[in-house]
Amino acid sequence: MTIEVIEPVADPRTARQLARDTARHEKMAQKRLTSRGATIAAILIAFFWTIPTFGLLVTSFRPPAQTQTTGWWTVFTNPEFTLGNYSAALTSGGTTLTLGESFLNSLAITIPVVAFSLAVASLLAYAFAWIDFRFKNTLFVAVFALQIVPLQMALVPLLSLFSRGLTINGVSIFPGLELRDIDHSFATVWIAHTIFSLPLAVFLLHNFISEIPSEVIEAARVDGAGHGQIFFRMILPLAAPALASFAVLEFIWVWNDLLVATIFAPSSSLPMTQSLASLSGTWGNQWFLQSAGTFLSILVPLIVFFALQRFFVRGLLAGATKG
Repeated sequence: MTIEVIEPVADPRTARQLARDTARHEKMAQKRLTSRGATIAAILIAFFWTIPTFGLLVTSFRPPAQTQTTGWWTVFTNPEFTLGNYSAALTSGGTTLTLGESFLNSLAITIPVVAFSLAVASLLAYAFAWIDFRFKNTLFVAVFALQIVPLQMALVPLLSLFSRGLTINGVSIFPGLELRDIDHSFATVWIAHTIFSLPLAVFLLHNFISEIPSEVIEAARVDGAGHGQIFFRMILPLAAPALASFAVLEFIWVWNDLLVATIFAPSSSLPMTQSLASLSGTWGNQWFLQSAGTFLSILVPLIVFFALQRFFVRGLLAGATKG
């Protein structure tokens, strides 16, 4: 006798209803949060905020002699451009690494950290939202309270934990990670960034996942779905806007980080922010190289933001209004 196993499938009508409710809530939020005065103010702020960035872009393409004698706005009367600043910036660096090498290090640090943070935080957020266990509310409050702990307070204890480990009454609880002496080792930086991002990530994702209608979860449970199937086949697709929103924020935070990477990364794994500080030269007379390097550093976050902008806006507006 053969037993046919029926895979639990979410009701398409429920999914369509959820999509319609989400779209309706987004329109209500946009209507309530938008006004003509706020739009005009936002345009003016964006205009004045963009002027320095535009000046940085123009300076990065101007010849060194021009940047040292005239302002960037003279390009409108005397246009002269070169790509030499970018090639020189990528092969320069005041540390043991060039800007091009540290650029690759930044990618090697940021992309895995975003993946690790989303994976761990989404699992924890689902557990806090839909799994009943003892002290759940107390643990969630404790995780939320960790957001007010300054990051600087945890740097020395975490560095000591990595280098010496943790031993209690002669019992090794956590072995030391001798990874800082290994060339191109990113493990300690990945762990540190992931730990520091979890409190906010769990809080944001929990708020989104807990708003998913309970009827959807109960229907999946009636069909025989376990927590693993519910999480991977229902929660992750429905929480895609929230995951994308936090991915953008986490990518920008880690990409622009200098403090954590400087403390936990070996000299061969330093990120781009470490090399940028030394591009201007000893006397600051090569700041045209720094302008090119700075624009390279903001280019990747801009690409990530515009690629995920649609999900980012949906994640911010979802749950803004109810009813």
